[in-house]
Amino acid sequence: MVYRLIFALALGSGPVHAAAARTIEPDWSAGAEISAPRMNPYGLERIPFAESAREGRLHALLYPVDVTGVALPWRALENFLDEPSTGPMRSLLNRLFEGLARIRDTDELFASVGLHAYPDSRQPAPYDVPFRGDRPPSVRMGVTLFEKDGAEVFTISCAACHSANLFGTKVIGLTNRFPKTQEFFKHGKLALGAVGPGLYDAMLGLTPEERSQYERTRARVKAIGVKLPAQAGLDTSLAQVALSLARRKKDDYASFDPVAERFPRAEKLKTFVADSKPAVWWNVKYKNRWLSDGSVVSGNPIFTNLLWNEIGRGTDLHELEGWLARNEKTIEELTTAVFSAEAPRFSDFFPAETIDLARAKRGEEIFLNRCAKCHGIYEKAWSKPDTGNLSYRERIATVNVRYPERTKVVDVGTDPNRYLGMKSLEQLNELAISKKNGIVIQAQKGYVPPPLVGIWARWPYFHNNSAPSLCAVLSPAGERPRTYYAGEALDRDRDFDSECNGYPVGDATPGEWKNGQTLYDTRREGLHNTGHEFSFKDEERKDLIRFLQTL
Repeated sequence: MVYRLIFALALGSGPVHAAAARTIEPDWSAGAEISAPRMNPYGLERIPFAESAREGRLHALLYPVDVTGVALPWRALENFLDEPSTGPMRSLLNRLFEGLARIRDTDELFASVGLHAYPDSRQPAPYDVPFRGDRPPSVRMGVTLFEKDGAEVFTISCAACHSANLFGTKVIGLTNRFPKTQEFFKHGKLALGAVGPGLYDAMLGLTPEERSQYERTRARVKAIGVKLPAQAGLDTSLAQVALSLARRKKDDYASFDPVAERFPRAEKLKTFVADSKPAVWWNVKYKNRWLSDGSVVSGNPIFTNLLWNEIGRGTDLHELEGWLARNEKTIEELTTAVFSAEAPRFSDFFPAETIDLARAKRGEEIFLNRCAKCHGIYEKAWSKPDTGNLSYRERIATVNVRYPERTKVVDVGTDPNRYLGMKSLEQLNELAISKKNGIVIQAQKGYVPPPLVGIWARWPYFHNNSAPSLCAVLSPAGERPRTYYAGEALDRDRDFDSECNGYPVGDATPGEWKNGQTLYDTRREGLHNTGHEFSFKDEERKDLIRFLQTL
């Protein structure tokens, strides 16, 4: 697989040094050319690179920003939720969280937010989910416990949106199919507003330090604007940034403003649907502009993500600026983890022989003639000389990816709402923290034709999940399903259509999915499945899908 080959090259051979400074200062400027995938963006030597990537994955699981605006006392909440009792407090919380979950214990609460349990044991590379100590945490992936000013508090980490369960394997960097962080913020904000410190203390028995943290979070959520996604499986974090900025002053640090908290400025994204799915990690190494529409044209995308994340959590930007300055190594580790991420390989989950080699080779020719101009070229082992000693799995592997050196933005007629909504985020350019760190946002017209490595694992498709399978993507818009049901990828046979590569539709849809909550209707605003129309014959479509499954 191309990632493993790049990883081997990045680690190199010969003497191994226990410590090494970075040898590259990454170019995050607008228009930086990417002549080769930035698997190792800081040019770290073998052991520092591997350690940095592992620490970065830990940061993704255990959120490192200890000045974050939302951090609630853990002990009292855990004791309350895990205690099998009834009473007015529990009834109140159940009413506030109605539609998200009936709260019975902490594990069920975080399961309802879409968080996945840690694997019971170590998973083989590249699917290892790291943890500190001998046993995985008892909480779910994405729940972060840490001490703050004498109190144990919790918050939610990057893994809430950027980890998934793929047929029983937990994959960091893969899009969570059903992230529900916005629901968590919405219901949590309602609960904080309804339950004052006195009542919370009386019911849960807070320590003075815990009460202080509760009061702090309760004050900070007033600066958070929340919007629920139009569809399960999509994310409104960018809308949350814009709506939160509308509750702050329009100064260099988006200072807190009690008046704006009560009477927020008008913001288009309050009603305009510009939802998209969280991005996969392994694509960023090929690009020089980020997000699905390429609107982040300058600045380290991981640094930028932390900034946006914290605005959406009601964090004081003076405090955040200080934390970012003190934690350059943490930023480097997170960046290394994201840029070195590997895509799931089809043959790790299905027998390699499932892919008909003759069909895949025909699909490659179609791809080179019809798709490569935008999506890049994927050199295959089967095209190299002397492949007789290679296993079938090795022959179908990708050995090199040639993606455009300057990331394109192309309008192919897909639903425009996502890129139109980015105009609201250009106000971030005026923040002092953005100016100091080279962060520039420019709304685009169109979307980035993404690198297609691991495309098989990324169903449903398009930025708004409006195409349930590759069959739908490669069909005229008029022939794509208007509606479909979505579900988790738990069973290889039941939950995945390997021929069309995506969700089973029609009579093949698992019955338990048909509960209405995961019904996707492409006729709704912002959820249209139009555009990206190319005409393929049935056999051409089958050949092309077989090729795409080898990437």
